[in-house]
Amino acid sequence: MTERSAQSHEELRPLLFSIAYRMLGTVADAEDVVQEAFLRLARTELEGSEVHSARAFLTTVTTRLAIDQLRSARAQRETYFGPWLPEPVLTADEPDPAEVTEMADSLSMSFLVLLETLSPVERAVFLLREVFDYGYDEIAEIVDKSEANCRQIFVRARKHIDEGKPRFDSDRDHQRRLAQGFIAAARSGEVQQLVGMLSADVVFYGDGGGKARGLPRPIFGRDRVVRLFAAFYRAYGRVGVRIEPTWINGQPGTLNLDSEGRLINVFVLEVSDGVIQTIRSVINPEKLGHLGYKLSPIARVEPNDS
Repeated sequence: MTERSAQSHEELRPLLFSIAYRMLGTVADAEDVVQEAFLRLARTELEGSEVHSARAFLTTVTTRLAIDQLRSARAQRETYFGPWLPEPVLTADEPDPAEVTEMADSLSMSFLVLLETLSPVERAVFLLREVFDYGYDEIAEIVDKSEANCRQIFVRARKHIDEGKPRFDSDRDHQRRLAQGFIAAARSGEVQQLVGMLSADVVFYGDGGGKARGLPRPIFGRDRVVRLFAAFYRAYGRVGVRIEPTWINGQPGTLNLDSEGRLINVFVLEVSDGVIQTIRSVINPEKLGHLGYKLSPIARVEPNDS
């Protein structure tokens, strides 16, 4: 492989990771799938086989590997302790405005969770067509089905997704202001400041996966969520938690750090109709290591914990 072709192949890595992450919802698995795709391309070229399009080859291998991995992961997720959430990814503080809608629509945690309701092949066809704008002829080659079949799969998948797809506020400044209010309430411990920011039917999800102090089931309703945060704020105050604003999966969120700067968990805020509709907390340490922070022992479940 020439230096130029190697560089060209590497330029495809962001696309491949974007496909693999949306398919799998896990960063490490997505990176492994992409790496394996590049290794297979290198082996194919070393063997002297002609690759007419590196993009087509790598996309096909990445998607097929992700389908196979997703099939095996689904059984594990069915027995997962508490709500399963995707691994969070930090997104740019100030992305290009044209990217904001795409982020909210196809990278948000709620959308990735909704994709879990599709079969692996449905998920691949839907993502390749709806998010990455592949033609049906290309998709048919990738998933090894006819174009007509792919069209049927897409229509069925899109109908299902549209029925459950959340609506997001596109006003990024308003999202930021709500997030700032949320953080101010957390830092001050004034839980009543939250009341006007939360939807009456707000939902809180806590993903600990049995590895950390998550929640076995979602918490529904403003009053219950406010009481939950009152308990959080008391606990956070005792251990000197530092709450830092950020953007996670294209949505406003926070990094919650202990007094030594180690990551405890992240909050992701979903804003719609001018209020916070959903709060997602990822506290499972196995889903946070890739963010680049040392992890705090504060939230971990001890062997004798119930």
